[in-house]
Amino acid sequence: MPSLTYISPDDEEYVVDAEIGLTLMEVAVNHNVEGIDADCGGACACATCHIIVPEEYLPVTGRADEDESALLDFLDNRRMGSRLSCQIEMTEELDGMVVKIPPAD
Repeated sequence: MPSLTYISPDDEEYVVDAEIGLTLMEVAVNHNVEGIDADCGGACACATCHIIVPEEYLPVTGRADEDESALLDFLDNRRMGSRLSCQIEMTEELDGMVVKIPPAD
């Protein structure tokens, strides 16, 4: 099974098995990753699952669509690679990726 590493806002590492087809938010919630609150349950309505995707994985994860980008625009800590983890589906190509969870605004 592929794995992901989440780096929490407190720099704690969570190395987890990630089931193909789940969103990165679902994977984080299933493993109690600190900093992924997922208040809206994955409906792309709250931005409490904000992560920073490494630049080298952006071609695989794609860019935020209009709705996701609008939510990210409200965050003070948006930067290159900012995505909502509820909008990225786990694939084999993401195996080994390390994502950072920025501190909450």
